[in-house]
Amino acid sequence: MSIRLENVGIAVRDLDEAIAFFTDLGLTLLGRDTVQGEWADTAVGLDGNHADIAMLQTPDGAGRIELFQNRHPTMIETEPTLPHQIGMHRVAFEVDDLEQALAVAARHGCHPLRGVANYEGVYALTYVRGPSGIIVMLAQKLGA
Repeated sequence: MSIRLENVGIAVRDLDEAIAFFTDLGLTLLGRDTVQGEWADTAVGLDGNHADIAMLQTPDGAGRIELFQNRHPTMIETEPTLPHQIGMHRVAFEVDDLEQALAVAARHGCHPLRGVANYEGVYALTYVRGPSGIIVMLAQKLGA
């Protein structure tokens, strides 16, 4: 059996805001759609599932995220995930210019949770709180 990661799905409060954030970071919007019907109910496990979705891809083509905003059932607001909680935690991106990526995030009101860390001289990295409370890790490889 072979396996390949297709995408990571992220529920968002405002689809347009989340698309703007991730495309400003450098992802490409592959497309948008609205999904509903029996197949969507079955796949997701919700009766009457109806959602607007957007698929975004990293420039290298290797990573995708699917953002979705439900029309039905109504989205349930939760507290933002904390770095030590069990469950879906974050989405991580390697960038070639962390300072530039942080400037882009700041334009969207997103700032490091604490600061920029140096991981054993290999990466400079930080977590920012993105749209809808999503934790986004940004990491720049250090050295040659």
